[in-house]
Amino acid sequence: QGPADALERYREVVESSSADAEVKGAKNPYTSRNGHMFSFLDRDGTMALRLSDELREEYGAEYPADPVIQYGSVMRGYVAIPPELFEDLESLTGWFDRSYDWIGMLDPK
Repeated sequence: QGPADALERYREVVESSSADAEVKGAKNPYTSRNGHMFSFLDRDGTMALRLSDELREEYGAEYPADPVIQYGSVMRGYVAIPPELFEDLESLTGWFDRSYDWIGMLDPK
């Protein structure tokens, strides 16, 4: 679930957003909408967001868009949140809301 301070920050991002989302998962914290996971916190305390191709391109122009790897596999559609963005609550909340809005356009699972 990652370091306690990272989990606290992750919860703060979710609670500060305008999204109707909540942190789920005791061991592996994540958020989902309509059955689609769109953010999570890994065991190292790195947050990841799922973004559309367009949003990933926009995100990559501002922040490093390194691939997110979990259990040896690349998590397609996800970007890792760098430390400087993780500390910028206002900017990160904006990206979180955009992820939430986009994921809401996908058909429910």
